[in-house]
Amino acid sequence: MTRRQPCASIGPAEIGRTVTVCGWVHRRRDHGGLTFIDVRDRSGLLQTVFNPTEHADVHATARDLRSEYVVRMTGTVRARPAGTENPKLKTGAVELEVTELVVLNPAATPPFEIADETAEISEELRAQYRYLDLRRPSVQERFLIRHQVLRVIREFLDREGFTEVETPILTKSTPEGARDYLVPSRLNPGQFFALPQSPQLFKQLLMVAGFERYYQIARCFRDEDLRADRQPEFTQLDLELSFTDEEQIFRLMERL
Repeated sequence: MTRRQPCASIGPAEIGRTVTVCGWVHRRRDHGGLTFIDVRDRSGLLQTVFNPTEHADVHATARDLRSEYVVRMTGTVRARPAGTENPKLKTGAVELEVTELVVLNPAATPPFEIADETAEISEELRAQYRYLDLRRPSVQERFLIRHQVLRVIREFLDREGFTEVETPILTKSTPEGARDYLVPSRLNPGQFFALPQSPQLFKQLLMVAGFERYYQIARCFRDEDLRADRQPEFTQLDLELSFTDEEQIFRLMERL
């Protein structure tokens, strides 16, 4: 299993090679004798094909696969027949002719179709089965975009001489613009920690201490009524500079 390749990394350069992939059954299609299964992992989709005339036992196992089964497949990469290529997929020019199939875990029928991005799914059902909702490619894409944004922020601010500092979450209540979330202290009955509305005081301590340029991808907590632009917890880019002026800050943030 440690030698497996990401599904989306398999392309024309791998034609003729034997590879192993692991993932979830996304779709299954039976076309006469051949069975086609789209396998999905974090990187994307790969079409696999099972031929009953060459590997009858593997084909028989594949006929029992259902949506969201977790599988490991080994086979030979080959070019798709002319006219069957799928330009919408990274792997659309190839397919995997499977010679070995292991079911790592079967799955019950999911409450909604993971592969159907057009399906109308209620928020309540998505929340109830959040671990399945997180498998949907459109949902995973949002996490990947967020990851890329945070990476770019860190790379940019590192080049600008900023130091990333993680400030305390359990702290003293400070006068800010909203109500604090309070956490009771087990060792000091009747006393409470506050969750930070922002790292305001800590970053000013860092400026006095001489760090000069600080930033943090900071989780903040504010006990406010829910509205479209108000959440009880949120993440913000928090930064502070010493020896600066408004124009320098404007220019820095516009470049970022």
